[in-house]
Amino acid sequence: MDRVDGLPLGQLHKRVSAKWREFPADVLPLPVAEMDFEIALPIRELLTGMVARSDTGYLGAVPELAANFSAFAKSRWNWSVESEQIFTCTDVGVGMVEMARTIVSPGDRILVNSPVYHNFYNWIIELKCEMVDAPLVSSENDALHFVLDIDGIEKAYASGVKIHFLCNPHNPTGSLFSREELSQLADLAKKYGVYIFSDEIHAPIVYEKGAFHPFLSISDNAREVGVCVTSASKAWNLAGLKCAMIITGSSRIKALADSMPLSVHWRASLFGAFAAATAYTCTDWLDSALSTLDRNRRYLKTLLNDSLPLVGYRIPDCSYLAWLDVSAHNLGENPAEHFLTQGKVAFNAGSIFGPSGAQFVRLNFATSEAILEEAIFRMAASVR
Repeated sequence: MDRVDGLPLGQLHKRVSAKWREFPADVLPLPVAEMDFEIALPIRELLTGMVARSDTGYLGAVPELAANFSAFAKSRWNWSVESEQIFTCTDVGVGMVEMARTIVSPGDRILVNSPVYHNFYNWIIELKCEMVDAPLVSSENDALHFVLDIDGIEKAYASGVKIHFLCNPHNPTGSLFSREELSQLADLAKKYGVYIFSDEIHAPIVYEKGAFHPFLSISDNAREVGVCVTSASKAWNLAGLKCAMIITGSSRIKALADSMPLSVHWRASLFGAFAAATAYTCTDWLDSALSTLDRNRRYLKTLLNDSLPLVGYRIPDCSYLAWLDVSAHNLGENPAEHFLTQGKVAFNAGSIFGPSGAQFVRLNFATSEAILEEAIFRMAASVR
């Protein structure tokens, strides 16, 4: 297997995805969670073959997707998933919203743990529900290692929360939750009648074997209260192909999934479903990408230590997103805007993930070492 690595900047500028069209050409874009890698060869061959055959129709049944995901989950996480518990949908956002519609009514309460993926807030608005927050807290030994506030979550559950939107693994902080934490959540959810929707889109991008725990694998209580929504899009860079999965773990919650409109399946993409089915067999490519990302997350630490030692950065346990505390540089209310205007480098503003993120920026390190070097050079030059 050839090394998976970031493409040259000149080649990346030929892309037409959001990451490469949102900013002027002189801005180095590192916000959107897209990889600057070539996708796996079997996926490329599948897609070009489908186009060559003019196989561009509607999405029907794709048993390969459920079978291949189940095999991947068993091999990667020792999680046994029954194919009939897997439902296709357009993307994770659609899966979270459409599955939530089977449970909540307008005005019901949905819990999040900020700072968290900003679209969680948009999904709650779409559902016309009330957002409740039980923010993450710093661990005892590391202010940048964020963990769940179990006591705060229980208080929120007791207040009448219907659904808990959980980001597992966590975006943007790069934290992984322990089996004990997740087991406590499941027990509390069972006690208070709460459903836990676990967004596990970043699950394949975990650096330590056995460190990630699928929520539905935790316990019988987790399977009774839990829904997993996931996709191959982040780990294999397939977001534009539009396919995700809703996974249930009990007959009761499967019945809720069965009650969703037929359009939830039919609005997914033919290309996306077959690309995802193929992706879950491309484990060599994934392992090579993980090796590159592992080097990048550590190299980023070296670059920051050398050029921006005041920036707080904990090497993430998962994903390719770095959560950078830039508060020591006193860059005003929107540090990301400072870096964009003064350094011509684009990050996600931490404030979009929640109030506690106001002095953070989120950086995507799924790129080349050369681009990482240039990004940190531009950041450092902008604060001198």
